[in-house]
Amino acid sequence: MLSLLKHKVFRTLYAAQVVSLLGTGLTTIALGLLAFELAAGNAGMVLGTALAIKMVAYVTVAPLAQALLGRMPVKRLLISLDLVRAGIVLCLPFVSEIWQIYVLVFVLQAASASFTPSFQAIIPGILPEKEYTQALSLSRLTYDMENLVSPSLAVALLMVLPFSGLFVGTAIGFCLSAVFVQMTALPPRQKPKKIAPFLERLTNGSRIYFATPRLRGLLALNMAAASGGAMVIVNTVVIVRDSFALSAAQVGIGFAAYGIGSMLAAIILPSILAKTGDRLVMVSGAVLLGITMFSGAVLFGQTPAFPWLLGLWFFAGLGASAILTPSGRLLQRSSKPESRPGLFAAQFALSHACWLLTYPLAGWLGATYGMQMAFLVLGGITTVSIGFGLWLWPQRSGGDMEHRHDDLSAQHPHLKGAQDGAHSHVFVIDDLHHRWPTQG
Repeated sequence: MLSLLKHKVFRTLYAAQVVSLLGTGLTTIALGLLAFELAAGNAGMVLGTALAIKMVAYVTVAPLAQALLGRMPVKRLLISLDLVRAGIVLCLPFVSEIWQIYVLVFVLQAASASFTPSFQAIIPGILPEKEYTQALSLSRLTYDMENLVSPSLAVALLMVLPFSGLFVGTAIGFCLSAVFVQMTALPPRQKPKKIAPFLERLTNGSRIYFATPRLRGLLALNMAAASGGAMVIVNTVVIVRDSFALSAAQVGIGFAAYGIGSMLAAIILPSILAKTGDRLVMVSGAVLLGITMFSGAVLFGQTPAFPWLLGLWFFAGLGASAILTPSGRLLQRSSKPESRPGLFAAQFALSHACWLLTYPLAGWLGATYGMQMAFLVLGGITTVSIGFGLWLWPQRSGGDMEHRHDDLSAQHPHLKGAQDGAHSHVFVIDDLHHRWPTQG
């Protein structure tokens, strides 16, 4: 996997990703401390609202930004968004009212919602598929490592700096990301043959997404990942501090167990995917998540010990990573280069919409009905999501597919070599292919 770093363009982009993620992790910690300074006992509510605003920005802004900014040179776009994020973060230490946090968080996350899909859409164009699979695993591994490294870095910085210094560290991370992007020779953005109207550009990614069976299945499996992941992220603190009456250090250990499971999956997935394909791996990950949730419901019907929770969280991380890591491969195979940024933006928005639903649900169920019910309901959602995923994603939904073009004349260049109007090729939704073949 680390052999990818020999690829100069990928290495520089990966460095940009690492420093950007570290900066984002520091911001999350600094926001919690800022919320406590302004709201004291209501800090949890303030931070929860800020995170909800983050998810709303992710869901609403990504497709809109792609439609508005999609023709801008990709390097200029990424550098501009990095600098915008750095500027917003530097404003946060000076806020004096809670509403100012909400406004700045929305603008910051809107910039991230514009940056991330555009950044992700570059990678398939610079790596062959085998290496791209490894790049997805490395990216997943990096996200998990960030969850471990950022808190440690924050602790080290807070020993010599006030918490506002974390915002400065974040801004430095975004500026370094801009520098790395500037240093990279990026492939030019693939331009469409014609400039579509704004509304068509806005909806093109979603149109491709919902017209492609494997991507409809991916959305269902995203809901499974969000159900299990929300249980971990939202309720770990409550379970460890309240149910087990343990310290904050054990909260970190709980999250670490989830991260270790996710990292292990990211390490072993490239070799597994080469033999089994995406569908089996992703569905298996969702099944593992479902089993984990129902096992939690059984254990919390009794009096579980802390090591049992670590085991549950380890397998939850393993299952979630098995779903999330291969998703980029599906997006790559389901699009042409010119439509790929829009499709990545659609995946970004739709997957975060799942989290926007499951985050508050996990918290409400745990607080109102207890952890056993939370495990049970989220396990049920995971199971239903698996059923929809299997139904929406047929086993044979890739490769060459025979189809007809009754809307094209026989002399159309696309039909060269077709027999009686029918021909076969790798099928993706585009300007000539509006519906998925029902036969062939």
